[in-house]
Amino acid sequence: QVQLVESGGGLVQAGDSLRLSCAASGRTFSRYTMAWFRLTPGKEREFVAGITWTGGGTYYADSVKGRFTISRDNAKSTVYLQMNGLKPEDTAVYYCAAAYTRVIPTTHTPYDDWGQGTQVTVYS
Repeated sequence: QVQLVESGGGLVQAGDSLRLSCAASGRTFSRYTMAWFRLTPGKEREFVAGITWTGGGTYYADSVKGRFTISRDNAKSTVYLQMNGLKPEDTAVYYCAAAYTRVIPTTHTPYDDWGQGTQVTVYS
């Protein structure tokens, strides 16, 4: 099991940037694919971005491609989500998740471990 703690959320204006962090502890972080999901009331949990355990592979939802960047520092057991050009529709609770796999699942079921979430609110 991996324990995950997100930070970095906040209230920002459209066009601004935020960087989310997810600190992991427990089992070997470097062996897990990591991903960010987001949840808005009334909607399904949405895949945002994922990164393989080596950091060599990334995948993004079309809605954030070109604006968000996922990265990881295995030495610090931390994964990041750099969010640029934020839009009001990016408003959500963002969750970090870990999956013991070499691929990047885009559905939530393969992810066994989740953080508590961090709120991102973007106003126009």
